[in-house]
Amino acid sequence: APGAPVEVVEVRPGSYHDSVTLLQVSTAVAEVPGVLAVQVAMGTELNLDLLAGLAFTVPPGAGPTDLVVALRGVDEAALEAARAALAAALAPPRPATDVGPGGGPAPAPRTIGAGARDGGATLALVSVPGQHAFTEALDALDAGLDVMVFSDNVPVVQEIRLKDTAAARGRLVMGPDCGTAVVSGVGLGFADVVRPGPVGVVAASGTGAQQLMSLLDGAGVGVRHCLGVGGRDLSAEVAGRSTRQALALLDADPTVELIVVVSKPPAGQVEADLRALAAGLSTPVRFALLGPGRPDLTEAAAGAVAALGRRWDPPGGRPAPRSRTGGYRWLRGAFAGGTLCDEAMLIAADILGPIPSNIPLPGAPRLGGGLRPPGSGGGDPGGGHAMVDFGEDELTRGRPHPMIDSTLRASWIEEVAAAPGGVVLLLDVVLGHGAHPDPSAELAPALARAHRAAAAAGHGLAVVVSLCGTAGDPQGLDRQADTLAAAGASVHLSNADAARTAVALIGDRSEEGRR
Repeated sequence: APGAPVEVVEVRPGSYHDSVTLLQVSTAVAEVPGVLAVQVAMGTELNLDLLAGLAFTVPPGAGPTDLVVALRGVDEAALEAARAALAAALAPPRPATDVGPGGGPAPAPRTIGAGARDGGATLALVSVPGQHAFTEALDALDAGLDVMVFSDNVPVVQEIRLKDTAAARGRLVMGPDCGTAVVSGVGLGFADVVRPGPVGVVAASGTGAQQLMSLLDGAGVGVRHCLGVGGRDLSAEVAGRSTRQALALLDADPTVELIVVVSKPPAGQVEADLRALAAGLSTPVRFALLGPGRPDLTEAAAGAVAALGRRWDPPGGRPAPRSRTGGYRWLRGAFAGGTLCDEAMLIAADILGPIPSNIPLPGAPRLGGGLRPPGSGGGDPGGGHAMVDFGEDELTRGRPHPMIDSTLRASWIEEVAAAPGGVVLLLDVVLGHGAHPDPSAELAPALARAHRAAAAAGHGLAVVVSLCGTAGDPQGLDRQADTLAAAGASVHLSNADAARTAVALIGDRSEEGRR
C-alpha cells in the first residue's frame, strides 16, 4: 500500500564481524533519517529470536557464521540511504601506511607470534570467538607472552591445557572469560579507573573484581594489579591453576602489601589448597569468596581497608525518591554482572527464599529459555521473584556483553515490571573503560516506559540500582547517579546495600517503606 514501510532481510554467508563492531554498525544505520528498525548481527539463535521480535521475517537456513542484515524504512529512499550507511560502516579499514621492504605499505602481523616479534610485547589480549581462542592463546604462549583470554565459550579442557602450558613456561593465563584485569596500573577489558596503591587482586570474577576495586578506590585505597583468572579457575576441574600463578607473581612484587582473592563460591578442596598456599606466602592474603554465611563484597572491602590500617567509610549513593506507588510483592533483578547477581541472590534468599534465575544458586529453580518469572505466560509478567544475569555465556553468543549494549536487558525490564502486586526492580550499572559510554542514558528511557506501564496497570514499581564505578571513570560517576536518580531509582555504590534495600521494600506497604 502507498506509504507503507518497506523492508529487506539479507543473509551474507560466511561474513564474520565481531559483535561490538556490529553494534556500532547497527547504531550508525539506525540514525539515518527514515529508518524505522535495523538489526545487523550474526545469525545466532538469540539474534534470530530478536529479529522475529522486531517483526522481521527470519530467513531460513541462517546460521551463526552468517551475517544477517535487516532494514526497515519509511520508504525506498530511506532504505537506500540505510544500505549506503551500512556499506560505509562495514567498509574495511585503510591499509597500513608503514613502508614495507618493497616500498609499499607494510603488512600488518597476521599472528600473535609475529606481532610479538615485531613489537616487543610481553602480554597478549585474545578476544575472538570462543572456538578460535585456544589457537590464538597457544600461539601467544609459544611466543613467550603472558595471555589474557577475554573470549568466553572456551571448552574447559582447552582451558586446562592452556594453563598447564603456561605453568610449564613460567607464564600466566588470565581467563578464559577474563573480563577485567589491571596490570601495573593499566586496565584491560572492562576496567575502572582506580588509583595506584598497595593492593593486589586475584579475581575469578570480573564484576566482583570491579566492585571490590571501586569500593577500595572510594575508600582512598589503590590497586597495583588485578589479575583475572577466569570464572572457572577455582572449580574442581581447573583446580586454581592460574590462581596459584597469580599469587606467586603478586607475592614477588615488593609494592604489593596485601593480596585479596575474589571469587564466586569455589570448590571446597580447591579453597582449602589455596588457603594453605596463601599461608606460606610473605604477603598477607585475604579471601573474598561469596557464599552462604560468608561476608559480602562490601564487607570484604572494609576488611581489606582495615588490614592496611586505613579508615573505612561506608559507600554512599542517591536516596530513593520520596514518592512511590503502592506496595511491592515481587523482586525482579536484571544484571550485567554475574557475580553481582550472585551476591544479590545470596542476600535476597536469606529473606525471600530461593530465587529463580538463569544462574541459580544451589537449590533454587532455573528459569526457562524465555527468562520469564515463575507464573508468567504469554505477555503477562505474572508473579514470582526472578533474577537474570544477562552476561551469561548463552546470552552473549553473537551479541555484545550487556555492559556494552543493554538492549536485551531493557526489553526484559519493560516486560516484567508491571506484575500484579507490584515489583521491585533491582539492576546493576557497571562503569569503566570498555563499558557503554553512557549507560544511564541508555537505561533511563526503559525505566520510564516501565514506570508508565506499571502505572497504567495500577501496579507499584520501585527501582533500585547498584552503580559500580569510580570517580575517575570516563562515564562520570556522579552524572550517572544523578541520571538514574532522576529516572526514579534509588542508587547505591555498594551492590550489597542495593540488594538489601530492594529486599526491604518487598511486602512493605508502610509509608516509611515507600521512601
